[in-house]
Amino acid sequence: MPKIKTNRASRKRFKVTAKGRVKRGKAYGAHLLSSKTRKRKRRLRRATLVHATEEHRAKRLLGLA
Repeated sequence: MPKIKTNRASRKRFKVTAKGRVKRGKAYGAHLLSSKTRKRKRRLRRATLVHATEEHRAKRLLGLA
């Protein structure tokens, strides 16, 4: 059976942590920022983890499953 190819778009969007969880950037922080509060924009800069129910899909796209 051949290896699973890494999805190149996913590789640019996700990183795998040392414990094997998948990190992602938050949405809604690219434009229309004048209507968002300073606090909200600051929180959007931080990365978060992919939800456990979606993690297997992200790993599959990264060629890890």
